[in-house]
Amino acid sequence: MKISFIGGGTMGEALIKCLLVTGTTSPQEISVHDISASRRKWLCSEYGISSSTDASRATHGADIIILAVKPQDMAKAIEGIEISSGQLVLSIIAGISLSQLHQGLNYPAIVRAMPNMPAQIGKGMTIWTATPRVKKKQIEMAQSILSSLGQEIYVTDEKYLDMATAVSGSGPAYVFLFIESLIDAGVRIGLPRKIAEKLALQTVLGSAQTVAEMGKHPAELRNMVTSPGGTTAEALSQMEKGNFRSIILEAITAAYNKARSLSRSPEEETPESGGHRIKK
Repeated sequence: MKISFIGGGTMGEALIKCLLVTGTTSPQEISVHDISASRRKWLCSEYGISSSTDASRATHGADIIILAVKPQDMAKAIEGIEISSGQLVLSIIAGISLSQLHQGLNYPAIVRAMPNMPAQIGKGMTIWTATPRVKKKQIEMAQSILSSLGQEIYVTDEKYLDMATAVSGSGPAYVFLFIESLIDAGVRIGLPRKIAEKLALQTVLGSAQTVAEMGKHPAELRNMVTSPGGTTAEALSQMEKGNFRSIILEAITAAYNKARSLSRSPEEETPESGGHRIKK
């Protein structure tokens, strides 16, 4: 499975690393094109992969072309690249819809994926979808690539990607803020910062794992921790007074609405319309 990366930034590197760590493919099967010569040189040195200096030829011979650039750089990054019939385009560009990708590439076989930041250590959550022109074998290849980043969920309707962006895409930032707040609160009441950090981190890790492994509703687990008239009940009462639930709901709704506005194409063109930019 030969893979060509257009873009070798943080998420591109994360995917390269995870593909190699999991043995999904080998260094000899990966090439990368990035506008930065120093970045290309470093990636080749670090991971033993090859690089291309010419964007128009970067995709030659690849089974899968992975677009891993920033949204504002997409137009320039894909300018002039050649896609052959039978190749698959897999985009991890945030906020760029299938319609926008099809319009820019003029090519129908596209997978759009939304990984989140923990993918950088192989603990990510990726939700993805594909156009109807993606073949079954290509779906399987895309799944094997994305599963190297952690957990993955395939959906048939692209609308769920914007929803997932608000929950899992932006979600790590919410969790980091909560961890930061736990640490600061611990320091405020007198804990040394190093101890507060360890307490907060392991509490969040252990709690998430408990939900995953015990199979109980979070509310049931919360009740198991909350004794009547106890310290936890007092803390939760203060959170409810501060509209903790409402703030989370409003924040995720705002993130979802923003994601929708970013991924909405001016033209409601479907990925099945128009022709292809095919190299004969």
